[in-house]
Amino acid sequence: MAYIGNTPAENYASFLTETFTVSATTNYTLSHAVTNENEIRLVINGVVQQPGSGKAYTASGTTLTLTSATVSGDVMYAVYLGRALQTVNPPNASVGNSQTAPTIITGQTAEATIATDDTILIHDTSASALRKMTRANFVSGIGGTNTPIIYVKNNAASLSNNTTQKLTMNNEIIDTASAFASSKFTVPSGQNGKYYINLEVETFETADTINTVKGLIYKNGSVYAQGQQIDAASNHAAMRPSVDCIVSLVATDYIEFYIYVNGTDDLAANTSATIFKLIE
Repeated sequence: MAYIGNTPAENYASFLTETFTVSATTNYTLSHAVTNENEIRLVINGVVQQPGSGKAYTASGTTLTLTSATVSGDVMYAVYLGRALQTVNPPNASVGNSQTAPTIITGQTAEATIATDDTILIHDTSASALRKMTRANFVSGIGGTNTPIIYVKNNAASLSNNTTQKLTMNNEIIDTASAFASSKFTVPSGQNGKYYINLEVETFETADTINTVKGLIYKNGSVYAQGQQIDAASNHAAMRPSVDCIVSLVATDYIEFYIYVNGTDDLAANTSATIFKLIE
């Protein structure tokens, strides 16, 4: 008789029978696990045996134990009474939310954070299959953070005329990695990458006789980038050159800041520097 709907999840089948190779023993192994001896009917030499403790046989899992040992020439078989039905896979796309247990996913609340070795399911379109990959591989090359971040200042720093000198940055506003010390930024371990660096200087002098100011960024003791402002007439009381750059740095590389001023007396400067790692 025809029917409408999905194919039944169970098919009727004949009882499964297993024939044993008999030897002089009381112990046999079943091909299919059972809960107890009542799930099989054991027949020896055409005689149905009585199941139960203290009777002809007991069974648990795949272990069949006889009360009396068989002998060579005996014929023994078992009928699996608990296997009258055969289960089959459900039809495609036939299982919905109401058919699955709520424990199918461990921890059903949203995770606030995930570990590097946690796995994430993705769909492989070429294979039409679900696959898993670790969180570390999933985010590799994607995003990142701008740390470490450094912002330091020095107000009214005293300067020497016609001299290139290191700037003392004694006011740390931001130092997320504790990587700035002795007016020097040192790249922490594990923070290799490209960095944006900016130096701002404002020089001033009471006699209006400044003609040249340079701001210099040093990498590992050598000039990497510089910016300058020049007034040939030497009639400025203040100049504000700035310099910025992008530089590739690895662990233990270090950055320092220098200034050069050509003027007269009582030279001073307000300075600030910003450093942060770029997201690649």
